[in-house]
Amino acid sequence: MKLTVKRRFLGSKYTIGSMFIEGSYFCDTLEDVTRDLNKDGDLDDVGEGKIYGETSIPYGTYDVIVNVSPKFKRELPRLLNVKHFDGVLIHRGNTPADTAGCILVGENKQVGRVINSTFYETELVKRCKNALANGEKITITIE
Repeated sequence: MKLTVKRRFLGSKYTIGSMFIEGSYFCDTLEDVTRDLNKDGDLDDVGEGKIYGETSIPYGTYDVIVNVSPKFKRELPRLLNVKHFDGVLIHRGNTPADTAGCILVGENKQVGRVINSTFYETELVKRCKNALANGEKITITIE
């Protein structure tokens, strides 16, 4: 199963994107500030760098699994091998304060926020678990 996040608004306090599943629009996303300015998948370049809890993951493609989050105590999609990051999840939340480097799912109907995120988290987890049960590999591409 292929997930894609197309970032469409790179603000000074947050990033808004659209998530697609197998090329079909699924929902909006909210992330921290995008600091991978040259979109090369690395935050080591001049003028970039990670600020803990305030930086979105670098552009690129990552493998995804579903496992129980120690923090949230429920099954969530987890991105693997994200340079400079540990424990990147896709989950519910509403504001940039809820992200801490993770990807929030929902509807961007309010400036700088997503709403109805519980529905989209639940549906995404269900689809990911079904894909894994069918032997599919899950990847996410951030563009």
